[in-house]
Amino acid sequence: MKTSVLIITMTCAGTLFAQRETRKHTANEARKVRVVEATENPPTESDHQFEVYGPDRIVTANGIPDHDTGPFPNRGNPHAIEEQNYVFKIPAHPEPARQTTSVYGMPFGVGLNGVVFDPGTAEYWNGDRSSAWNYEALGGAVQLGVDENHAHVQPSGAYHYHGIPAGLLDTQGFKESEHSPLIGWAADGYPIYALYGYKGKDESKVIKHTSSYRIKEGNRPAQPEAPGGEYDGAFVQDFEYVPNLGTLDECNGTWTVTPEFPDGTYAYFLTEEWPVIPRAFKGTPVNFKGNRGHSHRRGRR
Repeated sequence: MKTSVLIITMTCAGTLFAQRETRKHTANEARKVRVVEATENPPTESDHQFEVYGPDRIVTANGIPDHDTGPFPNRGNPHAIEEQNYVFKIPAHPEPARQTTSVYGMPFGVGLNGVVFDPGTAEYWNGDRSSAWNYEALGGAVQLGVDENHAHVQPSGAYHYHGIPAGLLDTQGFKESEHSPLIGWAADGYPIYALYGYKGKDESKVIKHTSSYRIKEGNRPAQPEAPGGEYDGAFVQDFEYVPNLGTLDECNGTWTVTPEFPDGTYAYFLTEEWPVIPRAFKGTPVNFKGNRGHSHRRGRR
């Protein structure tokens, strides 16, 4: 199989994958996302390793999921899944930064199966990359061919998650109303969980974590400078953070204890409500690099 090579520069102006020609969209209303049924076996076996060496957690992976996917290409996504050469080095002992860092233009983290969490899109109103109006992947105004794992494929062939990764949760033993299993690591080194966690340090109480973001009231600025229409979730900019509205902070995380960290840690939680995948880092995200010469050990799952 042809192998794609990932080169990542994780800066606010960077991007996970190579830029593609921007498509022009003028839709300004959120719609129900049409997900593609996950009926296909991945093109090859998932190959991924997570190993700690001193201050670093080294992730090597081929980016192939360990669960079924939708068919790719499909009507909303013209790309086929291909192996990647991922080599990520993230902090094994993260610390909070003085200020948060936006996820804009960079991936958020990597799942335990070696598939990347990358919530942003390269879709802008009127095709203008300098526009303040970036389409939300799960807003439905632009259908992107995501499957039941809320994932699709980049032009590089990289399969990646935009929302709750149902297949990954199943493989990790996720159960409703129980503390979420660890499902991945953020680029700043903090752990990623989904939906359910302990209430602070109280291990006797499991809660369903909720976002502190909401859709803004009123209407967007009018065309031609902006898309106009009611704030409804079609665009990233349709949302605002309200402190303490939910259980999580502006990074969709909280200080808590978890089964892996009984002494406490900062942890991210995927949520049902926007942002689903966090859009800001509590710690300092590091650069992810793609190394051409890595040889994967086949069949490690």
